[in-house]
Amino acid sequence: DITQQLEEYLKTQGLTEEEIAIGKNIIYGLSQKLASQLILKENRRIDGRKLDEIRPLIAEVAVLPQVHGSGHFSRGTTQVLSVCTLGSPGDEQVLDGMETVGQKRYMHHYNFPPYSVGEARPLRSAGRREIGHGALAEKALDPMIPPKEDFPYSIRVVSEVLDSNGSSSMASTCASTLALMDAGVPIKAPVAGIAMGLASDGENWKVLTDLQDVEDGKGGMDFKITGTRAGITAIQMDTKTDGLTMEIIKETLEKSKIAREQILNTIEKTIAAPRSELSPNAPRIISLEINPDKIKDVIGPGGKTINEIIEKTGVEAIDIEQDGKIFITSKKKESAEKAYKWVNDITRDITVGEIFEGTVTRIMDFGAFVEILPGKEGMVHISELAPWRVGKVEDIVKIGDKVQVKVIEIDDMGRINLSMKQTNGNKYTQEMKAKAQKSQPIKKRNNTRPNRNHKI
Repeated sequence: DITQQLEEYLKTQGLTEEEIAIGKNIIYGLSQKLASQLILKENRRIDGRKLDEIRPLIAEVAVLPQVHGSGHFSRGTTQVLSVCTLGSPGDEQVLDGMETVGQKRYMHHYNFPPYSVGEARPLRSAGRREIGHGALAEKALDPMIPPKEDFPYSIRVVSEVLDSNGSSSMASTCASTLALMDAGVPIKAPVAGIAMGLASDGENWKVLTDLQDVEDGKGGMDFKITGTRAGITAIQMDTKTDGLTMEIIKETLEKSKIAREQILNTIEKTIAAPRSELSPNAPRIISLEINPDKIKDVIGPGGKTINEIIEKTGVEAIDIEQDGKIFITSKKKESAEKAYKWVNDITRDITVGEIFEGTVTRIMDFGAFVEILPGKEGMVHISELAPWRVGKVEDIVKIGDKVQVKVIEIDDMGRINLSMKQTNGNKYTQEMKAKAQKSQPIKKRNNTRPNRNHKI
């Protein structure tokens, strides 16, 4: 373009880098002035477009195969690639500022690398532009994010600006809509964004649709508007005038609605609705609700129980909320189902008459203790071990044996009494019976007779 041609020419004249930069700024300022005059006098833009014409649009999804969701949006030479990642509820961002405290489950990050504007300079931490544009795109889509009760995932979208020539934040909004829908996030409606501009000289003015950089000069404005077909979700505006009249604002809003609908048509041609299923690479979340009083049973002493569940089932995370809601996150459905059953077994109520397959954990003289659910034991009294009299508990069961038991009583202290002989799932042999009978204690007969001559 003319700026590059100028730079090459000035280099041949032996000018310093600082002098070349000054020359480029002068030419750019003249270009902005020329663009504004062309609009006001001839109703024509510097790239030949009509005042209400949008640059060519391109919308794509699933451009990155291994991520949870991705979307590419291009408007003219402005291009943005957005990537959506789904995480567990515990991945929410914790807000602990002077004015804001809480959690945020939908996060949008906006990156504006130097190469997007043809520059080669070091990548540094996020600046005012990245933070501001990221916040705008986040606010644009936040009202469309489904409630946690319907979709418990934490959602993070990262927008990478690949090329920029005006309103990369609005392109980020559109690309993020595509990425969310590609990931299967059931957003309430797709959101599009457009930057509206202004050319004015103090007396005359013209509203521009789809502002590009060279048109954002003195007497102009950058009025960013995002929304669905039903209404507006976010607005941001800066102006290089003394202010805007209601007439300018009204025309801007009316023309932006037409532009948004045109962009939404392009988005919906690419993907009409959020995908019905999540990506195979995305984690699955199973939720259940328990009595809050039983949260301590799931966590265990020092987190022992919950860590054991995570380790042995292979799930990624188990998040517990104070009201008793539990979210199990896993990439494998089988692992999530195992953890779900484990947690449900720990927290569910036991009723008299239920039959369990349990494991003998302890043996006492008066009976055997059997674990019927994770962390829950009951006792089989020696009289309930077999359908005959038993002398020693070890004659019927040993530690580690798998047995079938029936709940016959739960006392006032919550202790569970079990029976083996009242079920049909235990195998008793004649050998066991004979062994048990041999173990019967022999009562010694008292042959000592009282002395008949003893006087009382």
